[in-house]
Amino acid sequence: MITFNYETSFELKSESLLEYWIDNVVSKEDFCIGEINYIFCDDEYLHKLNVEFLQHDTLTDIISFDNTLGNLISGDIYISIERVTDNAKDFKVSFLDELHRVMIHGVLHYMGYKDKSEEEKIKMRNAENTALSKIKQLIIN
Repeated sequence: MITFNYETSFELKSESLLEYWIDNVVSKEDFCIGEINYIFCDDEYLHKLNVEFLQHDTLTDIISFDNTLGNLISGDIYISIERVTDNAKDFKVSFLDELHRVMIHGVLHYMGYKDKSEEEKIKMRNAENTALSKIKQLIIN
């Protein structure tokens, strides 16, 4: 089950489509969805979590807490809408493209993708791009 929670005025327009997309990405990798909770928030909310749980005194776009057991994907994914908005401008992409990238990034971590080394970053980016092409096809159709 995927739930979408809002700690800010932002709200997704197509929760069911996004749920379908995420489930599709997960199942293509031979994983199943247990319980994924997305929490959309602002910089202040996410900064507090970053300091308290990760001891990082910086702003970030996403923090994910992984509760995956074997192939059953579960966890909490916190996303700062302010960071996503700023990153979209910086990367010259649409807000939705950046939001979708961040949303699937957290799930990919749960499936074992890492992004510390250059090689890992390339694999992560390729998996993100594959997933993003799927959401674009769903939106067009």
